[in-house]
Amino acid sequence: MNIVDLFSGAGGLTFGFQYKIKNNQFVNNRQNKILFANEFADSAANAFHKNFPNIPLIHDDIANITIETLNNFDFNLENIDLVIGGPPCQSYSTVGKRQYDKRAKMYHEYIRLLGILKPKMFIFENVTGLLSMKNDKNTPVLNDIKNMFSDIYGNGTLSYEIKQKVLNAKDFGVPQSRERVFLVGIRSDLDSNCWRFPEPKYGENKKKLPYLTVKDAISDLPPLNQGESSEIYSIEPLNIYQELMRNGSEKLNDHFIGHYGDKIRTVIENVIQGEGKKYFNNLVEQGILDKKYYLTSGYDNTYGRLWWDRPSTTITNSFGTPSALRCIHPLQNRALSTREGARLQSFPDWFVFCGNKNEKNTQIGNAVPPLLAIELAKEVKRCFKRWEKE
Repeated sequence: MNIVDLFSGAGGLTFGFQYKIKNNQFVNNRQNKILFANEFADSAANAFHKNFPNIPLIHDDIANITIETLNNFDFNLENIDLVIGGPPCQSYSTVGKRQYDKRAKMYHEYIRLLGILKPKMFIFENVTGLLSMKNDKNTPVLNDIKNMFSDIYGNGTLSYEIKQKVLNAKDFGVPQSRERVFLVGIRSDLDSNCWRFPEPKYGENKKKLPYLTVKDAISDLPPLNQGESSEIYSIEPLNIYQELMRNGSEKLNDHFIGHYGDKIRTVIENVIQGEGKKYFNNLVEQGILDKKYYLTSGYDNTYGRLWWDRPSTTITNSFGTPSALRCIHPLQNRALSTREGARLQSFPDWFVFCGNKNEKNTQIGNAVPPLLAIELAKEVKRCFKRWEKE
């Protein structure tokens, strides 16, 4: 299968099509070939190149990619099976200003490239905030996107049947509750009835596997205090998820913690599992803590401590900052390390992130979890097999 990854980031979606799981190990999926990927951010592009050195990467603004650009590569533009990827999501997120800005309009570039590549199928991923986002004409952005997908050139010569669903990563073996909307487009000359979204394998009823928890994901990683780091696994993996994450990794990377000031340290030490800003301020109002510590900024779930025995809440690109959304370690008085965030996203320990701490955390927080991507890849394979039989 010939695949193109647009807005690739560090490569969460690419991972799902480049690898499969066999005997609880990630092995190369030789049935798929990523023809090229595109990423603009320097640190994310560097990470993609380190993890997928054999995949051509166009490290440039997607707006600069033309048919002339693509003709410089040694592949057939007439035989693209699948385009994957999703434009920047920050403008659509319900946490923030929600502006219909340049980033919010990047889906136009995605659609422009579809017009050049003409794939049989595409997978477009974004935050669920896309479902309620309005454009500068106060009409739903999602309607714009679907209408443009339905008629790429505006003359009916290239169109796609759109399938839409919100998937939660925790339903597919990722130790994190993370809802994202997926739009799958099937080219109009193909049978769109072949497509089905992956069925949840994990859940709370007895017919499904139990959800993976924060404990399941990171309990084998060495404890850290402020200012500490560790490159050594102190214990053996405690479950098959940890075995999968550690297989092929000789040392522990990106497991480090910085220093906190007095106020942040006080917050962390006093917030219990599942609580955050509101709980802490109540302690101040009761006189248990000095009023100088009262928190005036942030949302109710900022400065929040994760639960040990539940899936993580959504990992964002600021998960290493205690004042961000819930990201304080359940048992230790600190935020999550970069590697712990990667574990909760289902990136294996050998996967490399590049840049400073914030850049690495952004690569992790913006990604599609690899285990969810693998489940999507299975359904794409099944759909293509059906077309081959017709």
